[in-house]
Amino acid sequence: MARPRKPLLSRARIVSTALALIDSEGLPALSTRRLAAELGVSGPSLYNHFTTKDDILDAVADTVIAQVDVSALASGGDWRTGLLDWARSYRAALAAHPQIVPFLAQGPGRRPAGLAMADAAFGGMVEAGWPPAQATRVCAMVRYFVAGSALGSFARGFVDDPGAYDPADYPHLGRAHLLAEHQRQVDEGAFETGLRALVDGLALAHPGLVPPPPDGG
Repeated sequence: MARPRKPLLSRARIVSTALALIDSEGLPALSTRRLAAELGVSGPSLYNHFTTKDDILDAVADTVIAQVDVSALASGGDWRTGLLDWARSYRAALAAHPQIVPFLAQGPGRRPAGLAMADAAFGGMVEAGWPPAQATRVCAMVRYFVAGSALGSFARGFVDDPGAYDPADYPHLGRAHLLAEHQRQVDEGAFETGLRALVDGLALAHPGLVPPPPDGG
């Protein structure tokens, strides 16, 4: 009987396996030896597809960023709607893979998907009337805000033991033990509150860049 064939090694399979490893165990777990073992191949075979471990990490990071939808901002419509949609999609992509956020927070480097996202976001803001310097700052602000939000959970930072919050010491944390139970609601609500405040604040500070309401609005 013929022996079952191993799945062919490819860039896509290497990247998906590396991302799964990072998701489950964190960035320090990624090594060429460990990755080769997960794939059931010899370490040197990885170098037929990637030159270094850093090249693999770049490809993994770009795979995550490629999931971000920046089309609403790049389409030339209302920049406020574009920023909101971009930031939400950006956070969703990063929140799905929080272990790689510290690497992504360093910036796009030479990664194609990262540069394409930066180009679309910056270009969309400039086309909406923002001066280039201001557009750069706004895009940087969104990246800081999104990365910070996706890096970890505020709600899960509080233990679910009521005894940890002695009212004599923490008189305002009597319900803090309930935060982890409502983690998604708390964290996503905090992100939406902050994002809306950022975009509304920009609109107030730059009224000349806010499109007039439609006739009869």
